[in-house]
Amino acid sequence: MKTKAMLMGLCAVLLVISSCATTTNKTCSKILIPAGTEPFPWPEDFDNQPQPTVITPGPEDRLPPSDAIVLFEGEDISPWLGDDGETARCKVENGYLELNHTGSIHTKQAFGDCQLHVEWACPTDIKDKDGNIKSGQERGNSGVYIMGLYEIQVLDSYQNKTYPFGSTGAMYGQYPPMVNTCRQPGQWQSFDIIFRRPLFDKDGNVIRLARVTILHNGVLVQDSKTFNGSTQFEKSGSYTPHADKLPIMLQDHGDTIRYRNIWIRELPEL
Repeated sequence: MKTKAMLMGLCAVLLVISSCATTTNKTCSKILIPAGTEPFPWPEDFDNQPQPTVITPGPEDRLPPSDAIVLFEGEDISPWLGDDGETARCKVENGYLELNHTGSIHTKQAFGDCQLHVEWACPTDIKDKDGNIKSGQERGNSGVYIMGLYEIQVLDSYQNKTYPFGSTGAMYGQYPPMVNTCRQPGQWQSFDIIFRRPLFDKDGNVIRLARVTILHNGVLVQDSKTFNGSTQFEKSGSYTPHADKLPIMLQDHGDTIRYRNIWIRELPEL
């Protein structure tokens, strides 16, 4: 009976997974497992399973582990290019790079599934040229674009109200962060981003949506959330077939934004 129940449960799981694999419905994430079944049995050779790859963690959690690709360590800007495909023109000093009307920058190397660590700081001066306090999208606006298409919003959201899916840690124009955990302007902040790229079939149809998990200053703000497509201003988002790997982009939105300690780990595909 136990074996029969196990097989029935496994068949139910495979049936639901199979139906999910053939649909683009992002809500298809539920798996039906009959009560009392064991569809995933304990392996008999558990002592002989492959061991996890050993890597050396950074001396602090914010520092790159041994298998990371360092994109900016404080001085070398060579992994990045400017909008025109030439050398990035952003200012580099005191261990950070600064975007300020010098153009967005993108990595020379392309990435797909990844773990990305980025630290950033918004300007301390929050007044316009007339001495008025800036508000909304006018304060510390930038963005981290995964694959150059899927934006994680950077903004000074400290005591600064804006439309929710345009605030810090938002999947821009699509989903707001779960909480606002912004520090005061001028203080260093961090994103830890886990990204899974979309999959397309041979006809260009989406068979798996892009998905992201984000920690902002160590706090969970996006929990394995799917993108509706590429992120755009005043558009709901849509998918267009693209390469398996594309560059990371840091947006120059016209505000003075500083970035430092940027590193990435390529993840094995699921």
